[in-house]
Parts: sequence; structure tokens; C-alpha cells
Amino acid sequence: MIRILLADDQRLVRAGFRSILDDEEDLSVVAEAGDGDEAVRLAHEHVPDVVLMDVRMPVADGIEATRRIAADPALGATRVVILTTFDLDEYVYEALRAGACGFLLKDTEPAELLHAVRVAARGDALLAPTVTRRLIAELARRAPAPPDPAQHLAALTAREHEVLALLAAGLSNDGIAAELTLSPATAKTHVSRIMTKLDARDRAQLVIVAYESGMTLPGWLEQR
Repeated sequence: MIRILLADDQRLVRAGFRSILDDEEDLSVVAEAGDGDEAVRLAHEHVPDVVLMDVRMPVADGIEATRRIAADPALGATRVVILTTFDLDEYVYEALRAGACGFLLKDTEPAELLHAVRVAARGDALLAPTVTRRLIAELARRAPAPPDPAQHLAALTAREHEVLALLAAGLSNDGIAAELTLSPATAKTHVSRIMTKLDARDRAQLVIVAYESGMTLPGWLEQR
């Protein structure tokens, strides 16, 4: 059973999500929060597998709540998915840096919502290739020049550098395997080792590291 915490200040939004999620045999909404502080408190109380977190909430916003949940060792297995109205919401990047594993549009189709919750629960990131490239392009527009990549990625092997660059461009393990002529299992092993070396919670955090280290630039995959 995947246990879910809903955090949104709009009751109708929570009710709509609950009705979809609770209809599934493997999903259960264990609590609802109307603000960020309540979300953190209920996360500690229920230790959910997934938190669906709105950004704009009273008392403490979703970014602060996500940061507090992600920083708590007792909630190390809890994954936060940000709920947003626009896929390039100005707060999405900060939410990913705070520890969210990805983001989901509020008007998503029910089947996509169910898939996203299950993906998050197993520890994968919710960053589709097209969304990842748009996100990186937006970061490039607003951020200063990146630092020397060697300062952050020195622990990685040459192959791991290749894997991280492809992951940051939005490729799945199967896509990485096809690009580098590896088996999917080997690609998955490389991703796991990179996460360990860079102390990343999930694939979304690896995207942030790859960008901030200067490894990934907008459109790099199309220009290869």
C-alpha cells in the first residue's frame, strides 16, 4: 500500500485528488494538510510514502515544507511531488533544490496522477525529457555562469559523467542504456552509484547537480 499525504489549501483540490487516489487498491490517502506547517507535522505523524505538495500555501509555503521534510532523516523514504499550475512555475526549481522528486500539473489526467504517485513511491523522478529540457533552459536564463564542474564531479568516472549528462537531459535508464550501448541493469547501477557519490536523494537532485556544475547546457542533446 502506498501511503499519501495531500497538502493544498484548497479543499476542493484535495477532495478531487482523494477521490481518484482512494479508488485504487494500492493507494491510500492517510492525511490532508491545508498549509505547510500542517504538512510537516502530519508527515512526521504518518510518515507517508508520497506527499503531494502545493507551492502556494499559508503559514509555510510548499518549498519550506518540502525543505523541512527532505532534511529530516526520519522521513528519508518520503518523496515530495510538487503540485503546480504551470510546468515552468517560478517556484519549481527552488522546490527541486529543496528536495522534491519532481512536479505534477494540477490539471493532469487521473491516469497520469496515479502513475506519478507510483513512480515517486519507488524513488524515481517525475521529470519527462521535454520538461527537463525546458526547465534547464529556464535555469540558464536566470542563473550566473556555472562553476568549474571538477569541483563537484571529481568523484565520478568518465562513464558516470556520460550517464549523468544523459540523465540530466531527461533520458530514462532504458534511454541511457540505448545511447551508451549498455544493458538497462548496468545503466541503473551507474545511476545508483552516481546518486551515492553525489549524495543525491533521487534523479531530480542529479539534474540540479548536473546543471549547477556546468555539465548540462540547454539543447545539448539535440546538438550532439
